[in-house]
Amino acid sequence: MDIEADIRALQLDSAEDNNGLVNPEDAKPEEVEMTDKVEEEGAKDQVDTKSHHVQAEPKVKDKEVAAAEDVEASDETETEKKRHLNVVFIGHVDAGKSTTGGQILFLSGQVDDRTIQKYEKEAKDKSRESWYMAYIMDTNEEERVKGKTVEVGRAHFETETTRFTILDAPGHKSYVPNMISGASQADIGVLVISARKGEFETGYERGGQTREHVQLAKTLGVSKLLVVVNKMDDHTVNWSKERYDEIESKMIPFLRSSGYNVKKDVQFLPISGLIGTNMKTRVDKSICPWWNGPCLFEALDSVEVPLRDPKGPFRMPIIDKFKDMGTVVMGKVESGSVCEGDSLLVMPNKAQVKVVAVYCDENKVRRAGPGENLRVRLSGIEEEDILSGFVLSSVVKPIAAVTEFTAQMQILELLENAIFTAGYKAVLHIHSVVEECEIVELLQQIDPKTKKPMKKKVLFVKNGAVVVCRVQVNNLICIEKFSDFPQLGRFTLRTEGKTIAVGKVTDLPSNSSA
Repeated sequence: MDIEADIRALQLDSAEDNNGLVNPEDAKPEEVEMTDKVEEEGAKDQVDTKSHHVQAEPKVKDKEVAAAEDVEASDETETEKKRHLNVVFIGHVDAGKSTTGGQILFLSGQVDDRTIQKYEKEAKDKSRESWYMAYIMDTNEEERVKGKTVEVGRAHFETETTRFTILDAPGHKSYVPNMISGASQADIGVLVISARKGEFETGYERGGQTREHVQLAKTLGVSKLLVVVNKMDDHTVNWSKERYDEIESKMIPFLRSSGYNVKKDVQFLPISGLIGTNMKTRVDKSICPWWNGPCLFEALDSVEVPLRDPKGPFRMPIIDKFKDMGTVVMGKVESGSVCEGDSLLVMPNKAQVKVVAVYCDENKVRRAGPGENLRVRLSGIEEEDILSGFVLSSVVKPIAAVTEFTAQMQILELLENAIFTAGYKAVLHIHSVVEECEIVELLQQIDPKTKKPMKKKVLFVKNGAVVVCRVQVNNLICIEKFSDFPQLGRFTLRTEGKTIAVGKVTDLPSNSSA
């Protein structure tokens, strides 16, 4: 494939000279056609990893076609072919989230057998045979020694119709803030529940992570949930329909109370993450005669998610930044599109920046739309001037930067002896912002039955109450009204390691510095 490599190099050189346009005069016509073909192949290749490169051959075609048009066309087809979804794996510690994620990558061909054998050996050495699949997702040493996910792992895989990014969130309660950052980027959640006797119960009882994660996922905008009942192959379960039904009957009322429409937005299915049963292909009737539903891949493929507006004002909350030939920021596009060469603002410090390059799943792309996880290289700003929680936004309609806002929130569970009243302090998590906040004033309490404000003045509220209040933070934060941008207007309040309230931004002060 040396010819191709040469052509690529040639194409890159000429592209740099002409701001990304390959000029037909610079290259011989034959070469232009070959580059066109290679570019088309490149696009196909990204779209379908299975398709192998075909040897590039000069093809007779209209000599006057400029390569640039061709690139544009192939860019378009590339974006249209497959939709992109972010999937977050949530659930109690040890329910098997990382193992299930690892198994998905293995089944979809993202990990080869040799790597798996290496992990198997490594897990055996630590006398933890059943953890080897989790090692695909849990890459750092701390996670492997403890067998607990700490950071949010990411990985990519594809099915026939969709490209997925897996976000493997930690289940342990000390790492819930990390789980929040994972879930706030996700479109669908996969709630992993262990069917093993005793494990489901510990995860579900008060203080278990299953409950907290579901409530957080709903608030953070994970609108669709696949409830995966894992470890069905365990000897205490043995694919028993009774156990599966028991878990389903316990979870449904709880999911309902968390705000999920169980008929429309939730789907239950049994799997075994360790041996990969009912994941890529449906479970064999000899193993599980009672299951007639889809397997995990089919269920993921059939999930309908709300469309975002590619033409809206650009918004990308920054979750991470680093130096790499300039300043690179990472995040998920919540609205609008970004192209190479765009001028944008980094809010709240109003720094004007220029987009030098856009990367999506390791591949360099010309443009990217909403829902994509990107790394964007910027010029005009230093890496140390950016904090996670800042937002890359369009210049014409920048995002509001405020220190105070009005919000409607539901109190889930206050700490012992705590009263929710003016002067209450907590930590606010909203998209990628984590900021200390104080409740300045309770404006009104909402009657949960009628959804209308109550007449009497509120001074304090208890668990379960829905209340409208004014919230103040110390530093400028970038947020939007929930009605305009749901993803940038929903938040959670936490204190001492517990989620105490979830809510949405209903109003911003009129003089917000935009």
